[in-house]
Amino acid sequence: MTSWQMNVVAAFTRLAYQRRFTTEAAGLRTLSRPKGPSGPPPALRRTFDVSTTRDHGFDLHRVRPAGPGTGVTVVYLHGGAYTSEIVRQHWALVAYLARRTGHEVAVPIYGLAPAHQGLAALEFVTAVIAAETAGGRRCYLAGDSAGGGLALLAAQAVGGADGGVAGLTAIAPWLDLSISNPEVDKVEPHDPWLKRPGLRPLAAAWAGDVPLQDPRLSPIFGDLTRLPPTQVLVGTRDITLPDCRLLRDRMPPSVPLTYHEQEGAVHVYPLLPVPEAKAGRRAVADHIRQTCQ
Repeated sequence: MTSWQMNVVAAFTRLAYQRRFTTEAAGLRTLSRPKGPSGPPPALRRTFDVSTTRDHGFDLHRVRPAGPGTGVTVVYLHGGAYTSEIVRQHWALVAYLARRTGHEVAVPIYGLAPAHQGLAALEFVTAVIAAETAGGRRCYLAGDSAGGGLALLAAQAVGGADGGVAGLTAIAPWLDLSISNPEVDKVEPHDPWLKRPGLRPLAAAWAGDVPLQDPRLSPIFGDLTRLPPTQVLVGTRDITLPDCRLLRDRMPPSVPLTYHEQEGAVHVYPLLPVPEAKAGRRAVADHIRQTCQ
């Protein structure tokens, strides 16, 4: 049963955000919006040890909980359709994961469209993973929306568990930049947030000269056989749902998959102020802890 809070959030989202994606022109306006700050909020520094380095031309923030180190780095990749900066909801989830798991959380601030493109972001994230594993640490990849897609791409690029990735969580991941799954037609009218016309110019800017369905940009077309234990969370009022189901159905038996659909939930529901989010966040933290034992 969908909570009344979820319905309120859906109504608010429709009024406040859907206009950014309703038409191609709206998508182009979203693409051209100036970027805001991407640093951790001051409140985070009062609870955690927070540091920032400049790696490969981009900021890399680290959030360390109190206590002994665990030897695990959770690499969190934020969403925002590859054009919007990290926001407070992402930082709240980062803080929750650090506190609940006891692991350090690294947050790579990859470059955003239109100034930056997908292959450069993938190169940056895989370099972060390589540096962690070279130092003897294990990585767990997590991300939401566009960041969830990038997390899958990074796991595929480094070879999953063979490349030092212990596990993976994707929250409503953007799996196919072309959004060509015909099942999207059935879900799109019920999604109060995302629409294909506005997302298409964002996808084109992110891809540049690379085809939208290139497996280095759209992980649904990539190699799934070497992924680490994977968790997917998605709501039923979310246009990413059809491709999440396709990923579920294509996942080889050799890859442990934890898949959850939340009835009535909107895009990236574990980040939202709704009751359903509490269970979603717990599920993510539990998957990280169990996978990285």
